[in-house]
Amino acid sequence: MTAAPPADSSRAVLRLPEFRAMLLATVCSTLAGRAVALTVAYQLYQLTKNPLTLGLLGLVEAIPALSLALLGGVVADRNDRRRILLITTTLEVLCAALFFLYAPHAPVSGYVPILALIFTLGMARGFSDPALPAFEAQVVPRALLLRASAWQSSAWQAAAIIGPALGGVLYAAVGARGAYAFAAVLYALALGCLAYVKPKPRPAFTPGEPIWQSVKEGLAFVVQRQVLVGSMALDLFSVLFGGAVALLPVFSSDILKVGPQGLGILVAAPSIGALAVMLYATRRPPGRGAGRILLLAVAGFGVCMVVFGLSRNFALSVLALVFAGLFDGISMVIRKATLRLKAPDHMRGRVSSVSSMFIGASNELGAFESGVAASALGTARSVWAGGLLTLAVVAVTAWLAPELRAMDLTDIAEDRTPEEAGGRAMKVEQGWES
Repeated sequence: MTAAPPADSSRAVLRLPEFRAMLLATVCSTLAGRAVALTVAYQLYQLTKNPLTLGLLGLVEAIPALSLALLGGVVADRNDRRRILLITTTLEVLCAALFFLYAPHAPVSGYVPILALIFTLGMARGFSDPALPAFEAQVVPRALLLRASAWQSSAWQAAAIIGPALGGVLYAAVGARGAYAFAAVLYALALGCLAYVKPKPRPAFTPGEPIWQSVKEGLAFVVQRQVLVGSMALDLFSVLFGGAVALLPVFSSDILKVGPQGLGILVAAPSIGALAVMLYATRRPPGRGAGRILLLAVAGFGVCMVVFGLSRNFALSVLALVFAGLFDGISMVIRKATLRLKAPDHMRGRVSSVSSMFIGASNELGAFESGVAASALGTARSVWAGGLLTLAVVAVTAWLAPELRAMDLTDIAEDRTPEEAGGRAMKVEQGWES
């Protein structure tokens, strides 16, 4: 007879059926989303032969996702988060089905309906991104949230790597319609997994409170907590200054001279490092001294970008990117765990919405900043200079946020103000706050 694993083992969280369902939902929805993104991009380019339309794709999805994020956070903190996720995932199933139905008509009818569907998916993201981490924290006991965050990060990273490759294989084998059909099936599986999870109590909130007041309350909560605003700022500025993904085609073509095959290796290298460290974190999640580890990880990322910018050796460049992904994976695991552990249940949606805006801004603005800096300074110089700026950001953050330096994720006590600890007035319904 096999003994049950202790609560602090890597298998403990996997023994929870609802968490396994959430994990499978993450894998299915991420695979589907990445496959759809690649299929849409390739199909649009085949229709227009204009690279500008590819640039529009990210913008069309990012505008609703970012503009609705704060509202989505308020909605997640006032409503049944499971229901929000069921609605948004259903919308994703419908969009994939409409992609499937429209694909044969696109050469004649144009690409505007495709962009409209991408915009709709962005709207769904605006509400699902804040609701998902808040709901996950209700599914998993607080004592296991750190390991659950590591498993979720690993599952997401693996699916994010496989998804585009899956989309490319499907497009080549069965065309755009086949790829969209497969994505619709994956979204439907994610919907089924979410439906399996039992409803959880709605968060407590003050009835009649204006939406803008709720938004301000969420922003104030983040700003007043160094562990939250500091970790988000580290992510924003490290990607903004230190990211080099948008410039990898230039490195492969003009600097390292390794061609498209080399580009594929360069693009995959950070994901390999990130996935490796996330899988390790499922067994040994960062807990004690997590704040210092986060600062060191972002500093390590900056050093790797300096090395990559200065390198003219392909093997060294790949190694630098692998370690950059490894350090970024460490920081991702800690940031996600921080969001779940350092925000009370009635605030998690709004805190997650602020985080999603930081991440979205860093990704979108980071690519733009990379292009501007490369044009002004030269490609290689802009990368290693960005790495140095990342190191400066780490130093400033460590100085201004001593609470972040001292953060310990083994302390799972919920972060509450004295007023919250004494009880919130006018609660809509009595329920536990995980």
